Amino acid sequence: MGQYAAPLRDMQFVLHELLNVEAELKQLPKHADLDADTINAVLQEAGKFCSEVLFPLNQVGDQQGCTYVGDGVVTTPEGFKQAYQQYVEAGWPALGCDPAYGGQGLPAFVNNALYEMLNSANQAWTMYPGLSHGAYECLHAHGTPELQQRYLPKLVSGQWTGTMCLTEPHCGTDLGILRTRAEPNGDGSYSITGTKIFISSGEHNLADNIVHLVLARLPDAPAGTKGISLFIVPKFIPDDNGEPGQRNGVQCGSIEHKMGIHGNATCVINLDGAQGWLVGEPNKGLNAMFVMMNAARLGVGMQGLGLTEVAYQNSLAYARQRLQMRSLSGPKAPDKAADPIIVHPDVRRMLLTQKAYVEAGRAFTYWAALQIDKELSHEDEAVRRDAADLVALLTPVIKAFLTDNAFEATNNAMQVLGGHGYIAEWGIEQYVRDARINMIYEGTNTIQALDLLGRKVLGDMGTKLKKFGKLVQEFVEAEGINPAMQEFVNPLADIGEKVQKLTMEIGMKAMQNPDEVGAAAVPYLRTVGHWVFSYFWARMASLALDKQGSGDPFYRSKLATARFYFAKLLPETAFTIRAARAGAKPLTDIDEALF
Repeated sequence: MGQYAAPLRDMQFVLHELLNVEAELKQLPKHADLDADTINAVLQEAGKFCSEVLFPLNQVGDQQGCTYVGDGVVTTPEGFKQAYQQYVEAGWPALGCDPAYGGQGLPAFVNNALYEMLNSANQAWTMYPGLSHGAYECLHAHGTPELQQRYLPKLVSGQWTGTMCLTEPHCGTDLGILRTRAEPNGDGSYSITGTKIFISSGEHNLADNIVHLVLARLPDAPAGTKGISLFIVPKFIPDDNGEPGQRNGVQCGSIEHKMGIHGNATCVINLDGAQGWLVGEPNKGLNAMFVMMNAARLGVGMQGLGLTEVAYQNSLAYARQRLQMRSLSGPKAPDKAADPIIVHPDVRRMLLTQKAYVEAGRAFTYWAALQIDKELSHEDEAVRRDAADLVALLTPVIKAFLTDNAFEATNNAMQVLGGHGYIAEWGIEQYVRDARINMIYEGTNTIQALDLLGRKVLGDMGTKLKKFGKLVQEFVEAEGINPAMQEFVNPLADIGEKVQKLTMEIGMKAMQNPDEVGAAAVPYLRTVGHWVFSYFWARMASLALDKQGSGDPFYRSKLATARFYFAKLLPETAFTIRAARAGAKPLTDIDEALF
């Protein structure tokens, strides 16, 4: 079955030593009174819930899966409903929500840390409350006061759950060709008709009602993405008391049989004259839905981070106790029949790859969540604007780089366990299967790469990229005079210069041939991802150097992992930069008939 314990020591290191969140909160009026002890207490309790309640259900959920009973009814695996009730009763859905609707009003970075642990413990289960929080954020930003009063308190409490209904049988990411129709009813509501597929958490038995956020077209809508509107379509229409009333014309037609995340119901949703209400302005539904989509993309990055952590914990535990051969440099456990496999260099490479990716990913995503808090609450308008730009720039990197890394990490974990990793009993093969979807949904990682390079970098002539570059440069200049930091600062400065040159080169090529963006985007994103990780590893190394004299092995471990990252993982950029520079010609010169 495996094991999971919340990595509280490293979480606290990131929050309090790296990010110094208590001081940062003093600049955010609505969070100014929150202290480190309160944050730590919340995370400790969340960790207990995740390890004691959710983690034991992970394999159960994978083995049993969801069941389509018929007539639109879906049941979740054994124990899922009871765990959800405990989650609601403890107030976890409300953690980061607005107190005006019953929320606890804690910062986004606290909620983000909660979701790392939830995803480590049970990704499939976590998708139910995760999508609900995204629906909350969308309605909080774009719903009318009436819709907010009717739906937000129930979403905040967890009594109702939410979904996002975008994809249709004939279109995935290309939402401009969706066909779902919305006809005015004359009373302020609309009649929604169409079919949506791949709808995570689309039907289940966890909550009293399900609130679907649905993209559809009005009768006079222009073609393409400029003609998409967003509607709220509840499973049960709330009555005058705000309780589930009349059954709406929205129903699950079937559930998908998938490679992984079996415990989450991925549904075909049929809308047959379902009653819905407009969210935001007509024909501007994508603007409103992007609030939820961006939240989902950050959330998927946290799924990747969570799986990397739990895979690392279990492969490390196995490597310490599994005996196999002798060390090449002589026996390390002469009292045993063989040495534990953790002595072997390549096993260490696989373990350290997981460790380096998870610890940098944690620093990066917690920092990004803090930027969201600054964007929403900082006193200084310029700080709010810069934080928003950094979040916009790096959201596709969080989604794609962390999920690519998670798939590599879970595969490394399987390799460490060998044959035991391939069989279901040990749980590792589930992590590999679960990790694979994260590279696909909420916009494939290629879409994320195109978004980063085409829209976020070239689209504003590198303005947002320069803002992150300024952070890196300030750190390089501050630490460049420290001899002990040269092994970290020099490669950080080098990759920063290479990113700048590569960006300019691709931009010049793209002016002549737009296909250059598509050809370079994926290796470009991985290059930027390593640049970001290099920045956070250099910062963590600086802290570890200052505190290694304390005798705490935590800092020695942090420093060793930083050295591994710069020596063994950052060199991937030699390939990604060369691949990005190779351009479109090797891809476009071949005639389609020759494939």
